[in-house]
Amino acid sequence: MGIKPSYIKNLGEELLVSHRDRFSGNFDENKHAVAEVAIIDSKRVRNRVAGYISRKINTRKR
Repeated sequence: MGIKPSYIKNLGEELLVSHRDRFSGNFDENKHAVAEVAIIDSKRVRNRVAGYISRKINTRKR
């Protein structure tokens, strides 16, 4: 996938800073955590933020 929009990155970074312990490298868990923590109306945006967070955590582990 290409470059993600800045609003996805900004929201993902903000959620990682404020709720670091709720997220893991698993996309499905992050999807539910993002839905609980943030109010996002669009399912597509929620999934993209969860995917960004998952990718960010998995690349930090390496």
